[in-house]
Amino acid sequence: MTKCIFLTGGGTAGHTTLNISLQDELKKYFDKIVYVGSFNGIEKELISKKTNYEYKAVTTVKLDRKNLAKDIMIPFLLSKGIKESKKLIEEYKPVIIFSKGGYVGLPVTIAGKKLGVPIVCHESDLSMGLANKLTKMYAKVVCTNFEKTAKLGGKKCICTGMPLILSKLSKNDAKMKLGINTEKPVLLVTGGSLGAKVINDFVFDNLDKLTERFFVYHITGKNNSRVINCDSYKQIEFSNDMKTVFKACDFALSRAGANTCFELLANKILTVFVPLPKGTSRGDQIENAKYFEDEKLCVSIPQENLTISQVMSAFDYLQKNANSIKNNIKNSKISDGTGKIMDILLKNQLKNQKLKSKKESAKKVKK
Repeated sequence: MTKCIFLTGGGTAGHTTLNISLQDELKKYFDKIVYVGSFNGIEKELISKKTNYEYKAVTTVKLDRKNLAKDIMIPFLLSKGIKESKKLIEEYKPVIIFSKGGYVGLPVTIAGKKLGVPIVCHESDLSMGLANKLTKMYAKVVCTNFEKTAKLGGKKCICTGMPLILSKLSKNDAKMKLGINTEKPVLLVTGGSLGAKVINDFVFDNLDKLTERFFVYHITGKNNSRVINCDSYKQIEFSNDMKTVFKACDFALSRAGANTCFELLANKILTVFVPLPKGTSRGDQIENAKYFEDEKLCVSIPQENLTISQVMSAFDYLQKNANSIKNNIKNSKISDGTGKIMDILLKNQLKNQKLKSKKESAKKVKK
């Protein structure tokens, strides 16, 4: 009998990349891996390019914090997505569903619970997002990146960390692979999968000063690029090989999505975080950045204070204290969570199979 697992989650790359990171381990235990996402979301593009997972789409709906009038359609669209998810579950009969969070995973997890499929979800941020708060009601286990999240979340929550795929290349080989030929330290600038206009504009406005000190490797996000001729600057819209990018870089200027935080720090990159401000988001990036800054692993600059003098001062501090910061990272609890997550998935799908077998045996006895 074919053993199938459903993966879900999306809306941003951060809700998808963890599922991609698990692919080598998942293939060892599941004959079929089906990713259920939205019709046109970034998860569809990423899964199609990076994996041989089978991709299926359902209707999804996102809470619009800026235009609440749009939210009137949420119950109807969510109901449609749940019905579509039920059909997929009945067709493929997954033994377990793993959700990385985000609004994309919600109809799948609700449908899974209704049909008796065990749910495991993962929360990356320090505070739980709305979709995972709802999913938690249906889940057997909620995996978390942060111990504090697990402690506050109750019995269902277990701190696993996140899967980390670190490049085995040397720094020089990683730079060569990316076409970087320089003696300057390499500064990675990234605003996440969708880009960050404020950070992009900051780089464009201050490129002369930045490139005096660094070779700038700038990931702009889709449709945010500009034509720039500069020997110490390379620009791409999106990377499908972030592990090589991380390996090649010495410093970073970045948003503070949890996955990016963990990846940057696991690679011992000296980082200045510019978290997405509250109002534009629920404030999760501010919490993430503050946590890591309090642990003396990075520097955080509020977006409203993003000036070239502040950024250069932050990099001065990081460079001066590089040894102690890297030692703090080494002694921190940032570690690969692949094994713990896989253990939870396998244990819960096995428990569910045993429970089903008992129920089937009881029915036969009654007959």
